[in-house]
Amino acid sequence: MIKGRIHSIETMGLVDGPGIRVVVFFQGCKLRCLYCHNPDTWSEKEGEEYTVEDLVGKIKRFKSYFSTSGGGVTFSGGDPLRQPEFLLEVLKRCKEEGIHTCLDTSGVGFGEYEEILKYTDLVLYDVKHLTEDGYLDMTGYKIDETNKFIEASQKVGTKLWIRQVVVPGKTDSAKYMESLRKFVDSLKNVEKVELLPYHLLGVNKYENLKLKYRLDGVPAMDKEICKSLKNKYFSEY
Repeated sequence: MIKGRIHSIETMGLVDGPGIRVVVFFQGCKLRCLYCHNPDTWSEKEGEEYTVEDLVGKIKRFKSYFSTSGGGVTFSGGDPLRQPEFLLEVLKRCKEEGIHTCLDTSGVGFGEYEEILKYTDLVLYDVKHLTEDGYLDMTGYKIDETNKFIEASQKVGTKLWIRQVVVPGKTDSAKYMESLRKFVDSLKNVEKVELLPYHLLGVNKYENLKLKYRLDGVPAMDKEICKSLKNKYFSEY
């Protein structure tokens, strides 16, 4: 029996895809992003263990709430692709139940991404950085694996929402935004682009876990500047 490890479940998500959504946060992530606000999801050995039926049963209990709003379930993390066998079986069961499925991912996991994407209605794809050096600096990992995921999404034709955290001094320049626009234009099925202002809400978690916060001293991104960047480069999204 396939089992997975789940960090937490949010039953009234409003910013994780269309409509009201159940958001399932998977345990485990390969990346160590400079701005990560969920370091408690990194370890693949933590969290609560679920069977496929247990998790789908819990999601189904809220179907009456999210179905009327055009919502569904979003699998987030950590990164759900780090538990591909469990994720795939949960996705299949959700599709059997007529539940809209969404994957919030950085595109770094294991397994055959194309098979997973066949049962995924929407991907919220988290862009970390667009250059090899920038990606390594931002995540501590090479860019190759996330590129494989994007290639798979193009083969399957999955709908995409592109998400970019805008970090002062890292991803807020006009040059970077122009590169991001070119990247978006190179993809099929992009429905939306979200520029998310970098914030400091997760800093206390690092203190509690006795981890060094590597963006110490970097201010939160100005929300109005973030809005102006969105209007300038991605107004039609």
